[in-house]
Amino acid sequence: MSRAVFPGTFDPPTNGHLDIIARAAVAFDEVIVAAGVNQSKKRLFSVEERLEMLTAITEPFGNVRIGTFEGLLVDYCRAEQAQVIVKGLRAGGDYDYELQMAQMNRKMSGVDTLFLPTAPENAYISSSLVKEIARLGGPVEDFLPPIVHQRLLGTL
Repeated sequence: MSRAVFPGTFDPPTNGHLDIIARAAVAFDEVIVAAGVNQSKKRLFSVEERLEMLTAITEPFGNVRIGTFEGLLVDYCRAEQAQVIVKGLRAGGDYDYELQMAQMNRKMSGVDTLFLPTAPENAYISSSLVKEIARLGGPVEDFLPPIVHQRLLGTL
């Protein structure tokens, strides 16, 4: 059985995240969407809220489950017996950063990383940018699944 982990903060989950999840779900027997938990970082949504949104938006996929991790991602992958980490890449800057992390993860654990380029229509979407636009009153509904958009409007 092939199992992959798609890690992220997902604060909030965007259409870009959902695109990577959908494509990974086709490529692997099981995909674990793992929300990172870092108590020292301030997030807009709590871990519980992010998990609820991720559960809702991934409901159509029978081979996707939601999880959380603290600490090293490779330790989580070992515990979940995942062979692959899936990362979405928007631009060259993402690649430069993610390649170094992928090589380190491989050296530490043997877990490989699969890079999926984002679909062109999602290449400019980031959770941080969406939150900033929303805080300033701009329209963000085109960047988010509807349930996430409603949740975001309710928190601002």
